[in-house]
Amino acid sequence: MRKLNIALPKGRLGEKAYKIFANIGYGCPEILEDSRKLIFENSENGVCYFWAKPSDVAIYVERGAADVGIVGKDILLEGGHDVYELADLQMGKCRMAVAGKKGMQPSGERTIRVATKFPHIARDFYDKKGLDIDIIKLNGSIEIAPLLGLSDVIVDIVETGKTLYENNLEPYETIVPISARLVVNKASFQFKNAEILAMTEKIQKAIAERE
Repeated sequence: MRKLNIALPKGRLGEKAYKIFANIGYGCPEILEDSRKLIFENSENGVCYFWAKPSDVAIYVERGAADVGIVGKDILLEGGHDVYELADLQMGKCRMAVAGKKGMQPSGERTIRVATKFPHIARDFYDKKGLDIDIIKLNGSIEIAPLLGLSDVIVDIVETGKTLYENNLEPYETIVPISARLVVNKASFQFKNAEILAMTEKIQKAIAERE
């Protein structure tokens, strides 16, 4: 059995994802210990794990430093990463949406100012609608942009929508559902095909049983 290098996103999502791996026979108890180690290997189970910033996981997989990884659909869409997407883990569910001031959705008769952390997703969405937009790239909390008149709308991840409603904003429309995905390096999928397909099948079965 050839070893699989697995990139996990730091934080709650990665911890939940690791539990799935562990439950289907790919555990590595050392990863749960409080240590400064960066790479955790369990030869018996044929796995090697490492933690990465969520936005970096897809890069590790795309470049072949990891065979597989767990990545949010938003990161895949925004980055356009050249990887295979094998499974939806049905975790970290939310949605990418257009939002703005209540009752003030722009008609599209003039250029729409869009504040977002996701310029590629926003551009692609409005291009398909044939609408002219002005992208305003922000890095912090973007809900304030329409309140201060910086933008007409925002494109952002929405979970409950509570922050929007508390600030007299509302979601106008959903662009795409977001959740965690199992992705694989294209070369790894060719050379470690049996191992990756076996893992994917077990993951899909575990998800189905959970539902």
